[in-house]
Amino acid sequence: MVKKLQIERTQTGVRIEKRILKILKAVAAHHEISLGDLIEGIVLHNFEGKQPFGSDTLKFIDAMKNAYGLDLTAADSHKLIDD
Repeated sequence: MVKKLQIERTQTGVRIEKRILKILKAVAAHHEISLGDLIEGIVLHNFEGKQPFGSDTLKFIDAMKNAYGLDLTAADSHKLIDD
């Protein structure tokens, strides 16, 4: 049995690029978890320098990137501006 950890969560109003959000929601639905749980998992993995996704999920993400027309890369991350 997995030990559950008691934590405190807070509601936040985060602005995020529209297509990225669509893909994150699709990945969360694909894994049958909430968007918040997905984001927490991604962050915790990255804090430890670990890849948060296996090869099957990465293939799913690539399919969603194509479906939603996401052409941004990590190199674009600090260059984005709003309309």
